[in-house]
Amino acid sequence: MYFRDNPVLQRELIVNLRMTRGFLLLFAYIALMGILVYAAWPANQTLDLVQPEEARKLVNLFFFGQYLLVALMTPSFAAGAITGERERESYEMLLASPLRPGSIVLGKFAASLTPLLELMICSLPIVMLCLPLGGVSPYEVLAAYLGMMFSIALFGMISLWCSSYFTRTTASVIASYILILPLAMACVLIWRAMEQLGPQRLFIVLTVVPIACGSIGALIWVDVCRRLLHPPDLGSGGKQVIDLETEAKEAVGLYIDREQFPDRLFSPPKRTTFLADDANPIYDKEMRSEIFSQGTLMLRLVIQISMGLALPVMAVCLFMKRELAPWYIAYVLLFNLLVGPVFSADSLTSERERSTLDLLLTTLITPWQMLWGKLFSGLRVSSVLTSFLMWPVFLACLMPVGYWPNLLTMGGYFLIVALTAVTTAMTALFCSTIFRKSSTSLMSSYLILAAIFLVPVAARVFTQTFAPSSSAQQAVEFFEAFSPFSAAFNLPLSLDDNYTNVARIDLRIFFGFIGFTIVYNTTLLLLMMQLFKVRWRVSE
Repeated sequence: MYFRDNPVLQRELIVNLRMTRGFLLLFAYIALMGILVYAAWPANQTLDLVQPEEARKLVNLFFFGQYLLVALMTPSFAAGAITGERERESYEMLLASPLRPGSIVLGKFAASLTPLLELMICSLPIVMLCLPLGGVSPYEVLAAYLGMMFSIALFGMISLWCSSYFTRTTASVIASYILILPLAMACVLIWRAMEQLGPQRLFIVLTVVPIACGSIGALIWVDVCRRLLHPPDLGSGGKQVIDLETEAKEAVGLYIDREQFPDRLFSPPKRTTFLADDANPIYDKEMRSEIFSQGTLMLRLVIQISMGLALPVMAVCLFMKRELAPWYIAYVLLFNLLVGPVFSADSLTSERERSTLDLLLTTLITPWQMLWGKLFSGLRVSSVLTSFLMWPVFLACLMPVGYWPNLLTMGGYFLIVALTAVTTAMTALFCSTIFRKSSTSLMSSYLILAAIFLVPVAARVFTQTFAPSSSAQQAVEFFEAFSPFSAAFNLPLSLDDNYTNVARIDLRIFFGFIGFTIVYNTTLLLLMMQLFKVRWRVSE
């Protein structure tokens, strides 16, 4: 019952393959890859065996872009495999079936990776079109795809492991992203570092990568099966009841104590008095119970992993090589991009899923109270988490390490991070307003924010590499003002060792980002206010 007669695998494949979004995703993915290859194709030649450097750049761009896209899509398919059963209240029925835990895990794992495998296989003919340009052998392409498939399989197993530990899909997705993204970036850097090894790189990819991914995946497999065989929340309808005091005593390492500082920054202590007459009940409910109703495991994981990764990045970028300070800000922005939507994307969809939204809209609470209560509760947690990573920047400004002449630039970094935190929370709340499911709202938030923040940066790198003198350069420079990453890299930085980047910056991008952010967030706020005023969900 593992493959041929696995009912979990059959059910998941039938449901997934019959959905329209699967075909739309495949079409959009292949179209995007085809457009990239077409845009980067050499304009003056179709065959070059003497100088094949352009072909190698084209294949690397295609492979790295595809690898990062598939890696980022993996949690969206696998991180909700088991938490979805809990949310549909079918978790206990699945465990009570005659299926073995290994069959359940295999069915979920294979069904989650099937759409991703389709994307990778369907894109293979496009990269084969680049082979006549020379510079890349078919063996390198096949080895790259083999290594990509094994690493994506490992990422899928990591997402499934997160899905077995958390009770909400949103928490599982963000934990998966935090674990997978550093691994994906490390794999890209290792592949680039081994570029000069030639046949040795192929040998490593064909031997070491499968063994490493298979071994780690097998260990994770055993742990997931163990949790299904002895579930800690059986008998509660798949919904584990969390006692924060017991969790704090039994937690290994970091734990959240809301009675102490700085843990009180996340949420105020438990209420022991009546709610004041002028208080916002929505904000009070969200901060004191809703966010922490499922425990603090996800929050503790985010803090520990993010700070662990930030320590080497901080040491190198802020103190050892100070000219790389914008790269640390980019790390903080990427962290907020991943974490910010999590605490706001289910603000209203969770009300719909609990069938309490219509009751909420018929209360005497004003639309403005509902909006700012939901917005500030999620923004408070995400901004506190992000501020932990900005403390090293503040300390660097106080220490005599060369940042004192750049206080305006450092203030600009803080402003960029603050505006980005507001934008991520506002976008996630807007998606939670217009969508029905929390998982759909979260993934839509990620797509919108990635299109606004990351696509202009990718377009800038693409045009500089393949079309440095084209007319598209001006359009790309205009859209760069939408990205906080571009704004951070376009602030002047002058250090004591005669280093300055003034010749390479454009302050118009920084001020354009501020203006765009204000207009964008104001527009979303007005749209949500209008939706609340007309009671847009009552009629459904």
